[in-house]
Amino acid sequence: MTTLARRMGTIAPSATIEISRRAAELRREGLDIISLSQGEPDFDTPTHIAQAGKRAIDEGHTRYTDVDGTPELKQAVVAKFERDNGLHYATDQISVGTGGKQVIFNALFALIDPDDEVIIPAPYWVSYPDMVRLAGGMPVCVECGDDQGFKLTPEQLEAAITPKTKCLILNSPGNPTGAGYHREELVALGEVLKRHPGVFVISDDIYEYLAYDDWAFATLAAVVPELFERVLTVNGVSKGYAMTGWRIGFGGGPKDLIRAMAMLQGQMTTNPSAVSQAAAVEALNGPRDFLTEHLEIFRQRRDMCTEAINAIDGLSCRAPEGAFYLFISCQGLLGRQTPEGDVLESDVDVAQFLLEQAHVAVVPGTAFGLAPWCRISFAAATERLGEACARIDQACRTLTAPAVND
Repeated sequence: MTTLARRMGTIAPSATIEISRRAAELRREGLDIISLSQGEPDFDTPTHIAQAGKRAIDEGHTRYTDVDGTPELKQAVVAKFERDNGLHYATDQISVGTGGKQVIFNALFALIDPDDEVIIPAPYWVSYPDMVRLAGGMPVCVECGDDQGFKLTPEQLEAAITPKTKCLILNSPGNPTGAGYHREELVALGEVLKRHPGVFVISDDIYEYLAYDDWAFATLAAVVPELFERVLTVNGVSKGYAMTGWRIGFGGGPKDLIRAMAMLQGQMTTNPSAVSQAAAVEALNGPRDFLTEHLEIFRQRRDMCTEAINAIDGLSCRAPEGAFYLFISCQGLLGRQTPEGDVLESDVDVAQFLLEQAHVAVVPGTAFGLAPWCRISFAAATERLGEACARIDQACRTLTAPAVND
């Protein structure tokens, strides 16, 4: 038997990927599974962006590029940060990786020494704690419940900082809740951070363009410019541009960190796909009228699903400010009994029940550090979302209170 490194015992498979795997397995058995477990827009990559990728192939742009991004893409990223966020970087302050996940991974490996602490508001994207552990650090997960909008407060941040704190990860609007920090909330967190100059910040802005109603996106390095040199602002083309499979993410930050990240990437993957980089240039520089259409469709789906879920006995959720997720409290289902006589004791049980009984794949909140909740993605066809909500309702109606023995 192969003896694996001890570090492999500190991490777990991505829960979203595992749920999707089980859903695919049931599909192969002939079942009609509606998967709401992965955060992936159902829209095709816009035509002009896809055409740029095709041109890159036809023109022979299929060789190695600079390790952390072509000059053309770095310049497009610089322009994006200036245009959209009021952040001013030089190209040597930009890192391009194979998705935003690699950019964050590189940054943590470049920043974290053994036993360094990284503050992560919970609920969190499932990969944050495991990436910290792989880097040798200690994730410090701070529970941010529904009563505070799933957002970290200044008081919580102050209390979580210790002499070992090296980094804070902020994700706004966030996965899995869609909660978005208002400008004044970021300013208040910034006041705490200014008192602790040893704390670096990774700002994960991947859902920037998915903002609803009156909530306006803001990013920490822009609203608290005194922290500019202590922030890595991470973004990418996956979510807003419907380019998940192209795998391009990028970050802007201090030169010394960017150099270290490039060194790491050079020993791992080397450059991201040359073809994908060419498409990303077009995405960042080209027309973006499709964003308005996509956002309106997402908003309609959000409203439809929020209304449907809140009408189901035992389930409840708030309408998110951004992203394309509903984070659903299933507290009201716990203790109920399935037709087979099993009692739902956790959100994991609820997710399993919905997959097997309703044939709808959701992700338990335990995977995101907060129970008992479940996450669904409304980045799926509207008709399928409506059917999924109807199936969840029907399945929940089959639950009963457990029999009480005299």
